[in-house]
Amino acid sequence: MIRHSVATLAAAMLAMQPAAVLFAQAGEDDLPPDPIEVRTHTAAMAAHHLCAGVFVVGRDYQRDPDRVVADDIARFEVFNWQDDFRYAVDYDTRTASIWGEGIERQSAEYNDDQGCTILPGGMDDVAFDPTPVPRSVPDPGTTPWPLGDAGAHHDPFPAEVDFDRFQTALDWAMAQEEHNTRALLVVYKGRILGERYAEGFRPNTPQISWSQGKSIAAALLGATIEAGLLDLDLDDPAPVAEWRAEGDPRREIRVRDLLNMSSGLDFQNWGISDDRSWTNGNEHFRIYFEGLDVYEHAIDQPMDLGPGTQFRYRNSDPLTVTRIIREAVEARGEDWLTYPQRILFDRIGARSYVLETDAWGNFIITGYDFGSARDWARFGLLHLWDGVWPTPGSEGDRILPEGWVDFVRAPAPGDPRMGYGGLFWLNRGGALPRAPEDAYWSAGFMGQYTAVIPSYDMVIVRLGPSPGNIGRYLSDIIGEVAAAIDR
Repeated sequence: MIRHSVATLAAAMLAMQPAAVLFAQAGEDDLPPDPIEVRTHTAAMAAHHLCAGVFVVGRDYQRDPDRVVADDIARFEVFNWQDDFRYAVDYDTRTASIWGEGIERQSAEYNDDQGCTILPGGMDDVAFDPTPVPRSVPDPGTTPWPLGDAGAHHDPFPAEVDFDRFQTALDWAMAQEEHNTRALLVVYKGRILGERYAEGFRPNTPQISWSQGKSIAAALLGATIEAGLLDLDLDDPAPVAEWRAEGDPRREIRVRDLLNMSSGLDFQNWGISDDRSWTNGNEHFRIYFEGLDVYEHAIDQPMDLGPGTQFRYRNSDPLTVTRIIREAVEARGEDWLTYPQRILFDRIGARSYVLETDAWGNFIITGYDFGSARDWARFGLLHLWDGVWPTPGSEGDRILPEGWVDFVRAPAPGDPRMGYGGLFWLNRGGALPRAPEDAYWSAGFMGQYTAVIPSYDMVIVRLGPSPGNIGRYLSDIIGEVAAAIDR
Protein backbone atom coordinates (compact mmCIF):
# COMPACT_ATOMS: atom_id res chain seq x y z
CA MET A 1 0.00 0.00 0.00
CA ILE A 2 2.62 2.56 1.00
CA ARG A 3 4.27 2.58 -2.42
CA HIS A 4 1.06 3.95 -3.86
CA SER A 5 0.18 6.14 -0.90
CA VAL A 6 3.23 8.29 -1.61
CA ALA A 7 4.41 7.83 -5.17
CA THR A 8 0.91 7.72 -6.62
CA LEU A 9 -1.02 8.67 -3.53
CA ALA A 10 -4.23 9.90 -5.08
CA ALA A 11 -4.51 6.97 -7.48
CA ALA A 12 -4.25 4.51 -4.60
CA MET A 13 -6.98 6.23 -2.66
CA LEU A 14 -9.16 6.17 -5.76
CA ALA A 15 -8.66 2.43 -6.04
CA MET A 16 -10.12 1.94 -2.56
CA GLN A 17 -13.53 3.25 -3.63
CA PRO A 18 -16.44 1.06 -4.69
CA ALA A 19 -17.32 0.98 -8.38
CA ALA A 20 -20.56 2.86 -7.76
CA VAL A 21 -18.59 5.85 -6.54
CA LEU A 22 -15.92 5.58 -9.19
CA PHE A 23 -18.39 5.85 -12.02
CA ALA A 24 -20.89 8.20 -10.44
CA GLN A 25 -19.92 10.87 -12.94
CA ALA A 26 -19.87 8.62 -16.02
CA GLY A 27 -20.86 10.41 -19.19
CA GLU A 28 -18.96 13.50 -20.17
CA ASP A 29 -16.08 12.39 -17.97
CA ASP A 30 -15.55 9.45 -20.34
CA LEU A 31 -14.78 11.78 -23.24
CA PRO A 32 -11.11 12.19 -24.20
CA PRO A 33 -9.56 15.17 -22.41
CA ASP A 34 -9.13 18.40 -24.35
CA PRO A 35 -5.41 18.58 -25.22
CA ILE A 36 -5.37 22.38 -24.88
CA GLU A 37 -6.85 22.14 -21.39
CA VAL A 38 -4.29 19.51 -20.45
CA ARG A 39 -1.37 21.53 -21.80
CA THR A 40 -2.62 24.73 -20.16
CA HIS A 41 -2.89 23.12 -16.74
CA THR A 42 0.47 21.40 -17.15
CA ALA A 43 2.08 24.73 -17.97
CA ALA A 44 0.43 26.48 -15.01
CA MET A 45 1.68 23.89 -12.52
CA ALA A 46 5.15 24.07 -14.07
CA ALA A 47 5.08 27.87 -13.76
CA HIS A 48 4.37 27.46 -10.06
CA HIS A 49 7.22 24.98 -9.59
CA LEU A 50 9.65 27.17 -11.48
CA CYS A 51 8.65 30.22 -9.45
CA ALA A 52 8.88 28.37 -6.13
CA GLY A 53 12.11 26.61 -7.05
CA VAL A 54 13.80 29.93 -7.83
CA PHE A 55 12.30 32.26 -5.23
CA VAL A 56 11.22 30.04 -2.29
CA VAL A 57 13.67 27.13 -2.24
CA GLY A 58 16.37 29.43 -3.59
CA ARG A 59 15.65 32.40 -1.36
CA ASP A 60 18.93 32.03 0.56
CA TYR A 61 21.05 31.25 -2.50
CA GLN A 62 20.70 31.65 -6.24
CA ARG A 63 19.05 28.72 -8.02
CA ASP A 64 19.43 28.80 -11.77
CA PRO A 65 16.03 28.53 -13.58
CA ASP A 66 17.46 26.05 -16.07
CA ARG A 67 18.50 23.76 -13.23
CA VAL A 68 15.12 24.12 -11.53
CA VAL A 69 13.33 23.05 -14.72
CA ALA A 70 15.75 20.20 -15.29
CA ASP A 71 16.02 18.96 -11.68
CA ASP A 72 12.53 19.66 -10.31
CA ILE A 73 10.15 19.38 -13.27
CA ALA A 74 11.19 18.03 -16.67
CA ARG A 75 12.97 14.94 -15.34
CA PHE A 76 9.78 13.58 -13.78
CA GLU A 77 7.22 12.04 -16.11
CA VAL A 78 4.47 12.74 -13.60
CA PHE A 79 4.64 16.51 -14.30
CA ASN A 80 3.79 15.99 -17.99
CA TRP A 81 6.45 18.46 -19.26
CA GLN A 82 6.05 19.13 -22.99
CA ASP A 83 9.01 19.35 -25.37
CA ASP A 84 7.77 22.59 -26.93
CA PHE A 85 7.38 24.42 -23.62
CA ARG A 86 9.37 27.61 -23.17
CA TYR A 87 9.96 29.41 -19.90
CA ALA A 88 11.22 32.65 -18.42
CA VAL A 89 11.81 34.17 -14.99
CA ASP A 90 11.34 37.93 -14.62
CA TYR A 91 13.30 39.06 -11.58
CA ASP A 92 11.78 42.56 -11.67
CA THR A 93 8.16 41.40 -11.46
CA ARG A 94 9.23 38.20 -9.64
CA THR A 95 7.18 35.99 -11.91
CA ALA A 96 7.84 32.73 -13.71
CA SER A 97 6.05 31.93 -16.97
CA ILE A 98 5.56 28.88 -19.17
CA TRP A 99 4.11 28.88 -22.68
CA GLY A 100 3.87 26.62 -25.70
CA GLU A 101 2.09 26.04 -28.98
CA GLY A 102 -1.64 26.69 -28.83
CA ILE A 103 -1.82 27.83 -25.20
CA GLU A 104 -1.68 31.18 -23.46
CA ARG A 105 1.25 32.07 -21.23
CA GLN A 106 0.77 30.73 -17.71
CA SER A 107 2.40 32.67 -14.87
CA ALA A 108 3.04 32.41 -11.14
CA GLU A 109 3.94 35.39 -8.97
CA TYR A 110 6.25 35.41 -5.96
CA ASN A 111 4.94 37.33 -2.94
CA ASP A 112 7.68 36.84 -0.34
CA ASP A 113 6.30 35.07 2.74
CA GLN A 114 3.20 33.94 0.85
CA GLY A 115 5.38 32.15 -1.68
CA CYS A 116 4.28 31.68 -5.30
CA THR A 117 0.72 31.91 -6.60
CA ILE A 118 -0.64 30.86 -9.99
CA LEU A 119 -2.30 33.94 -11.46
CA PRO A 120 -5.89 33.24 -12.60
CA GLY A 121 -6.82 34.06 -16.18
CA GLY A 122 -7.46 37.77 -16.62
CA MET A 123 -5.53 38.73 -13.47
CA ASP A 124 -2.04 40.22 -13.47
CA ASP A 125 -1.73 40.33 -9.67
CA VAL A 126 -3.14 38.63 -6.58
CA ALA A 127 -6.34 39.90 -4.98
CA PHE A 128 -4.92 40.20 -1.45
CA ASP A 129 -2.25 42.35 0.15
CA PRO A 130 0.93 40.30 0.57
CA THR A 131 2.02 40.49 4.19
CA PRO A 132 5.46 39.99 5.75
CA VAL A 133 5.44 37.19 8.32
CA PRO A 134 7.64 38.13 11.28
CA ARG A 135 9.58 35.25 12.80
CA SER A 136 9.45 36.02 16.51
CA VAL A 137 12.06 33.47 17.45
CA PRO A 138 15.41 33.95 19.19
CA ASP A 139 18.77 33.78 17.45
CA PRO A 140 19.13 30.11 16.46
CA GLY A 141 22.91 30.25 16.71
CA THR A 142 22.86 31.03 20.42
CA THR A 143 19.56 29.43 21.46
CA PRO A 144 19.70 25.78 22.57
CA TRP A 145 18.03 23.12 20.48
CA PRO A 146 15.18 22.48 19.82
CA LEU A 147 14.00 26.11 19.98
CA GLY A 148 17.31 27.09 18.36
CA ASP A 149 20.18 25.24 16.74
CA ALA A 150 22.86 25.44 19.43
CA GLY A 151 23.87 22.04 20.77
CA ALA A 152 21.51 20.27 18.37
CA HIS A 153 23.63 17.13 18.04
CA HIS A 154 24.31 14.45 20.62
CA ASP A 155 27.66 15.01 22.31
CA PRO A 156 28.82 12.47 23.29
CA PHE A 157 27.18 10.03 20.89
CA PRO A 158 24.71 7.76 22.75
CA ALA A 159 26.43 4.61 23.99
CA GLU A 160 23.50 2.39 22.97
CA VAL A 161 23.77 3.43 19.32
CA ASP A 162 26.22 1.59 17.07
CA PHE A 163 27.97 4.59 15.52
CA ASP A 164 29.37 2.79 12.47
CA ARG A 165 26.12 1.00 11.67
CA PHE A 166 24.14 4.21 12.02
CA GLN A 167 26.46 6.16 9.74
CA THR A 168 26.33 3.33 7.23
CA ALA A 169 22.54 3.51 7.25
CA LEU A 170 22.57 7.24 6.44
CA ASP A 171 25.28 6.82 3.82
CA TRP A 172 23.29 4.05 2.14
CA ALA A 173 20.12 6.16 2.10
CA MET A 174 21.86 9.10 0.44
CA ALA A 175 23.59 6.81 -2.07
CA GLN A 176 20.27 5.63 -3.56
CA GLU A 177 20.44 8.20 -6.35
CA GLU A 178 17.15 7.15 -7.94
CA HIS A 179 15.32 8.54 -4.90
CA ASN A 180 16.92 11.98 -5.13
CA THR A 181 17.02 12.52 -1.36
CA ARG A 182 17.92 16.12 -0.59
CA ALA A 183 17.63 16.01 3.19
CA LEU A 184 17.70 13.19 5.74
CA LEU A 185 17.63 13.86 9.48
CA VAL A 186 17.27 11.60 12.51
CA VAL A 187 16.36 12.91 15.97
CA TYR A 188 16.80 10.50 18.87
CA LYS A 189 15.95 11.28 22.49
CA GLY A 190 15.38 14.92 21.61
CA ARG A 191 18.66 15.65 19.81
CA ILE A 192 19.91 15.20 16.27
CA LEU A 193 21.64 11.86 15.87
CA GLY A 194 22.67 12.54 12.29
CA GLU A 195 21.75 14.51 9.17
CA ARG A 196 22.72 14.45 5.51
CA TYR A 197 22.07 16.95 2.69
CA ALA A 198 22.46 16.87 -1.07
CA GLU A 199 24.63 19.49 -2.72
CA GLY A 200 22.98 22.91 -2.61
CA PHE A 201 20.64 22.06 0.27
CA ARG A 202 21.18 22.93 3.90
CA PRO A 203 19.58 22.18 7.30
CA ASN A 204 17.33 25.24 7.04
CA THR A 205 16.58 25.21 3.28
CA PRO A 206 12.79 25.22 2.76
CA GLN A 207 11.76 22.39 0.46
CA ILE A 208 8.40 21.63 -1.06
CA SER A 209 6.69 19.31 1.38
CA TRP A 210 3.47 18.64 -0.53
CA SER A 211 0.79 16.92 1.57
CA GLN A 212 2.80 17.07 4.77
CA GLY A 213 0.94 20.36 5.00
CA LYS A 214 -2.24 18.42 5.77
CA SER A 215 -0.69 17.49 9.10
CA ILE A 216 0.07 21.18 9.66
CA ALA A 217 -3.64 21.87 9.12
CA ALA A 218 -4.48 19.43 11.91
CA ALA A 219 -1.91 21.02 14.23
CA LEU A 220 -3.21 24.52 13.46
CA LEU A 221 -6.73 23.44 14.40
CA GLY A 222 -5.49 21.83 17.59
CA ALA A 223 -3.43 24.87 18.55
CA THR A 224 -6.35 27.19 17.84
CA ILE A 225 -8.64 25.13 20.05
CA GLU A 226 -6.06 24.87 22.85
CA ALA A 227 -5.52 28.64 22.76
CA GLY A 228 -9.26 29.17 23.31
CA LEU A 229 -9.70 30.94 19.98
CA LEU A 230 -12.15 28.35 18.68
CA ASP A 231 -14.70 26.61 20.92
CA LEU A 232 -14.93 23.31 19.12
CA ASP A 233 -14.97 19.61 19.95
CA LEU A 234 -14.17 16.78 17.57
CA ASP A 235 -17.77 15.58 17.57
CA ASP A 236 -19.23 19.02 16.86
CA PRO A 237 -20.74 19.64 13.43
CA ALA A 238 -18.23 21.39 11.18
CA PRO A 239 -18.97 25.13 11.48
CA VAL A 240 -19.43 25.81 7.77
CA ALA A 241 -22.29 28.25 7.25
CA GLU A 242 -22.96 27.03 3.72
CA TRP A 243 -23.75 23.56 5.10
CA ARG A 244 -26.20 24.60 7.82
CA ALA A 245 -29.39 24.91 5.77
CA GLU A 246 -32.30 22.72 6.86
CA GLY A 247 -32.22 19.45 4.97
CA ASP A 248 -28.61 19.81 3.81
CA PRO A 249 -26.94 16.44 4.52
CA ARG A 250 -23.60 18.21 5.02
CA ARG A 251 -24.97 19.42 8.37
CA GLU A 252 -23.97 16.01 9.70
CA ILE A 253 -20.27 16.32 8.85
CA ARG A 254 -18.32 16.52 12.10
CA VAL A 255 -14.93 18.04 12.78
CA ARG A 256 -13.47 14.57 13.27
CA ASP A 257 -14.81 13.48 9.87
CA LEU A 258 -12.84 16.25 8.18
CA LEU A 259 -9.68 15.32 10.07
CA ASN A 260 -10.19 11.63 9.23
CA MET A 261 -10.72 12.45 5.51
CA SER A 262 -14.13 10.84 5.85
CA SER A 263 -16.46 13.77 5.19
CA GLY A 264 -18.32 12.02 2.37
CA LEU A 265 -17.97 15.03 0.09
CA ASP A 266 -18.10 14.14 -3.60
CA PHE A 267 -14.72 15.63 -4.48
CA GLN A 268 -13.38 13.76 -7.49
CA ASN A 269 -9.79 12.55 -7.31
CA TRP A 270 -8.27 11.05 -10.45
CA GLY A 271 -4.71 11.26 -9.21
CA ILE A 272 -1.96 12.63 -11.43
CA SER A 273 -1.38 9.70 -13.81
CA ASP A 274 -4.91 9.25 -15.20
CA ASP A 275 -5.86 10.44 -18.69
CA ARG A 276 -8.17 12.94 -16.96
CA SER A 277 -5.64 14.12 -14.38
CA TRP A 278 -4.99 17.51 -15.99
CA THR A 279 -8.64 18.40 -16.54
CA ASN A 280 -11.05 20.57 -14.56
CA GLY A 281 -12.93 17.43 -13.53
CA ASN A 282 -10.02 16.38 -11.32
CA GLU A 283 -11.28 18.39 -8.36
CA HIS A 284 -8.63 17.10 -5.96
CA PHE A 285 -5.64 18.15 -8.11
CA ARG A 286 -7.24 21.19 -9.70
CA ILE A 287 -6.04 23.39 -6.87
CA TYR A 288 -2.44 22.74 -7.94
CA PHE A 289 -2.75 23.79 -11.57
CA GLU A 290 -5.52 26.36 -11.76
CA GLY A 291 -5.92 29.78 -10.20
CA LEU A 292 -9.11 29.33 -8.20
CA ASP A 293 -10.43 30.09 -4.70
CA VAL A 294 -9.44 26.81 -3.06
CA TYR A 295 -11.64 27.24 0.03
CA GLU A 296 -14.79 27.89 -1.96
CA HIS A 297 -13.84 25.01 -4.25
CA ALA A 298 -13.57 22.71 -1.23
CA ILE A 299 -16.84 23.51 0.50
CA ASP A 300 -18.99 23.93 -2.62
CA GLN A 301 -19.38 20.18 -3.10
CA PRO A 302 -22.30 17.76 -2.68
CA MET A 303 -22.10 14.53 -0.71
CA ASP A 304 -22.14 11.01 -2.10
CA LEU A 305 -21.40 9.09 1.12
CA GLY A 306 -22.44 9.38 4.74
CA PRO A 307 -19.89 11.18 6.93
CA GLY A 308 -17.51 8.93 8.80
CA THR A 309 -18.31 5.85 6.74
CA GLN A 310 -15.31 5.71 4.41
CA PHE A 311 -11.80 7.14 4.36
CA ARG A 312 -11.07 8.76 0.98
CA TYR A 313 -8.04 10.87 0.23
CA ARG A 314 -9.54 14.24 -0.69
CA ASN A 315 -8.11 17.76 -0.47
CA SER A 316 -11.59 19.08 0.32
CA ASP A 317 -11.42 17.98 3.96
CA PRO A 318 -8.18 19.63 5.18
CA LEU A 319 -8.92 22.73 3.07
CA THR A 320 -12.25 23.02 4.88
CA VAL A 321 -10.42 22.69 8.20
CA THR A 322 -8.19 25.65 7.43
CA ARG A 323 -11.12 27.66 6.11
CA ILE A 324 -12.82 27.16 9.48
CA ILE A 325 -9.69 28.42 11.23
CA ARG A 326 -9.42 31.44 8.94
CA GLU A 327 -12.98 32.52 9.69
CA ALA A 328 -12.40 32.20 13.44
CA VAL A 329 -9.13 34.16 13.28
CA GLU A 330 -10.52 36.98 11.16
CA ALA A 331 -13.68 37.18 13.29
CA ARG A 332 -11.37 38.19 16.14
CA GLY A 333 -9.80 40.89 14.00
CA GLU A 334 -6.48 39.02 13.66
CA ASP A 335 -4.36 38.73 10.54
CA TRP A 336 -4.69 35.38 8.81
CA LEU A 337 -1.49 35.33 6.79
CA THR A 338 0.73 35.67 9.86
CA TYR A 339 -1.39 33.45 12.10
CA PRO A 340 0.29 30.03 11.57
CA GLN A 341 3.67 31.50 12.47
CA ARG A 342 2.30 33.10 15.64
CA ILE A 343 0.13 30.28 16.92
CA LEU A 344 2.41 27.37 16.00
CA PHE A 345 5.76 27.89 14.29
CA ASP A 346 7.20 30.60 16.57
CA ARG A 347 6.47 28.45 19.59
CA ILE A 348 8.57 25.53 18.33
CA GLY A 349 11.41 27.62 16.89
CA ALA A 350 10.43 26.99 13.26
CA ARG A 351 11.55 29.83 11.01
CA SER A 352 11.64 28.37 7.48
CA TYR A 353 8.01 27.49 6.76
CA VAL A 354 6.35 29.12 3.76
CA LEU A 355 2.63 28.38 3.35
CA GLU A 356 1.63 29.40 -0.14
CA THR A 357 -1.76 30.84 -1.00
CA ASP A 358 -4.18 31.13 -3.87
CA ALA A 359 -4.86 34.54 -5.38
CA TRP A 360 -7.28 35.35 -2.53
CA GLY A 361 -4.94 34.62 0.36
CA ASN A 362 -6.20 31.11 1.20
CA PHE A 363 -3.47 28.68 2.23
CA ILE A 364 -3.12 25.78 -0.23
CA ILE A 365 -1.98 23.81 2.78
CA THR A 366 -2.74 20.46 1.16
CA GLY A 367 0.37 20.62 -1.01
CA TYR A 368 1.93 24.02 -1.63
CA ASP A 369 3.87 24.32 1.61
CA PHE A 370 7.62 24.49 2.19
CA GLY A 371 9.69 23.65 5.25
CA SER A 372 13.26 22.71 6.12
CA ALA A 373 14.41 19.37 7.49
CA ARG A 374 15.15 20.85 10.92
CA ASP A 375 11.77 22.56 11.13
CA TRP A 376 9.98 19.38 10.13
CA ALA A 377 11.98 17.65 12.87
CA ARG A 378 10.65 20.23 15.32
CA PHE A 379 7.12 19.58 14.10
CA GLY A 380 7.66 15.86 14.65
CA LEU A 381 9.04 16.47 18.14
CA LEU A 382 5.95 18.47 19.06
CA HIS A 383 3.87 15.37 18.37
CA LEU A 384 6.37 12.97 19.93
CA TRP A 385 6.09 15.08 23.09
CA ASP A 386 2.28 14.93 23.13
CA GLY A 387 1.78 18.51 21.97
CA VAL A 388 3.89 20.07 24.75
CA TRP A 389 6.98 22.12 23.88
CA PRO A 390 9.77 22.28 26.50
CA THR A 391 10.40 25.68 28.06
CA PRO A 392 13.13 26.24 30.66
CA GLY A 393 11.90 26.52 34.22
CA SER A 394 8.35 25.32 33.53
CA GLU A 395 6.37 22.22 32.70
CA GLY A 396 6.38 23.28 29.07
CA ASP A 397 4.11 25.09 26.65
CA ARG A 398 1.05 23.00 25.82
CA ILE A 399 0.39 23.84 22.18
CA LEU A 400 -1.96 21.00 21.24
CA PRO A 401 -4.87 19.92 23.45
CA GLU A 402 -4.40 17.01 25.79
CA GLY A 403 -5.35 13.88 23.88
CA TRP A 404 -4.96 15.53 20.45
CA VAL A 405 -1.91 13.48 19.48
CA ASP A 406 -3.70 10.29 20.55
CA PHE A 407 -6.50 11.22 18.15
CA VAL A 408 -4.33 12.01 15.12
CA ARG A 409 -2.46 8.70 15.46
CA ALA A 410 -5.60 6.58 15.97
CA PRO A 411 -7.05 4.80 12.90
CA ALA A 412 -9.91 6.56 11.15
CA PRO A 413 -13.09 4.47 11.63
CA GLY A 414 -13.65 4.54 7.86
CA ASP A 415 -10.24 3.02 7.05
CA PRO A 416 -10.28 -0.79 7.48
CA ARG A 417 -6.57 -0.90 6.59
CA MET A 418 -5.76 1.18 9.69
CA GLY A 419 -3.41 3.29 7.59
CA TYR A 420 -4.82 6.76 8.23
CA GLY A 421 -5.60 8.80 11.33
CA GLY A 422 -6.22 12.51 11.82
CA LEU A 423 -4.42 13.96 8.77
CA PHE A 424 -1.48 11.67 9.56
CA TRP A 425 -0.60 8.27 8.06
CA LEU A 426 -0.23 5.29 10.40
CA ASN A 427 1.72 2.04 10.50
CA ARG A 428 -0.98 0.20 12.39
CA GLY A 429 -1.73 -1.83 9.27
CA GLY A 430 1.93 -2.54 8.51
CA ALA A 431 2.36 -0.13 5.59
CA LEU A 432 6.09 0.15 6.41
CA PRO A 433 7.10 -3.44 7.27
CA ARG A 434 10.42 -2.57 8.90
CA ALA A 435 9.03 0.28 10.99
CA PRO A 436 7.51 -0.22 14.45
CA GLU A 437 3.74 -0.53 14.57
CA ASP A 438 3.40 2.69 16.58
CA ALA A 439 5.07 4.81 13.88
CA TYR A 440 2.97 7.54 12.27
CA TRP A 441 3.92 10.24 9.82
CA SER A 442 3.04 13.27 7.80
CA ALA A 443 3.53 12.37 4.15
CA GLY A 444 3.75 14.31 0.91
CA PHE A 445 3.84 13.52 -2.78
CA MET A 446 7.11 12.10 -4.14
CA GLY A 447 8.30 10.93 -0.75
CA GLN A 448 8.24 13.80 1.74
CA TYR A 449 8.13 12.28 5.23
CA THR A 450 8.26 13.23 8.88
CA ALA A 451 7.97 9.97 10.81
CA VAL A 452 7.33 9.93 14.55
CA ILE A 453 8.32 6.69 16.28
CA PRO A 454 7.39 6.83 20.00
CA SER A 455 8.76 3.38 20.88
CA TYR A 456 12.23 4.55 19.80
CA ASP A 457 11.88 8.16 21.03
CA MET A 458 12.70 9.12 17.45
CA VAL A 459 11.75 11.41 14.56
CA ILE A 460 13.02 10.83 11.01
CA VAL A 461 12.68 13.44 8.25
CA ARG A 462 13.25 12.71 4.58
CA LEU A 463 12.81 15.35 1.82
CA GLY A 464 13.38 15.38 -1.93
CA PRO A 465 11.41 14.53 -5.10
CA SER A 466 11.52 10.77 -5.64
CA PRO A 467 10.03 9.29 -8.82
CA GLY A 468 8.51 6.32 -7.00
CA ASN A 469 8.76 3.13 -4.89
CA ILE A 470 9.52 5.37 -1.95
CA GLY A 471 7.64 3.34 0.67
CA ARG A 472 10.05 0.43 0.66
CA TYR A 473 12.95 2.88 0.73
CA LEU A 474 11.61 4.70 3.79
CA SER A 475 10.81 1.40 5.48
CA ASP A 476 14.42 0.32 4.97
CA ILE A 477 15.76 3.63 6.31
CA ILE A 478 13.71 3.27 9.49
CA GLY A 479 14.62 -0.39 9.79
CA GLU A 480 18.36 0.21 9.41
CA VAL A 481 18.39 3.15 11.81
CA ALA A 482 16.41 1.22 14.40
CA ALA A 483 18.72 -1.77 14.03
CA ALA A 484 21.66 0.44 15.06
CA ILE A 485 20.07 1.09 18.46
CA ASP A 486 20.49 -1.45 21.25
CA ARG A 487 17.34 -1.09 23.30
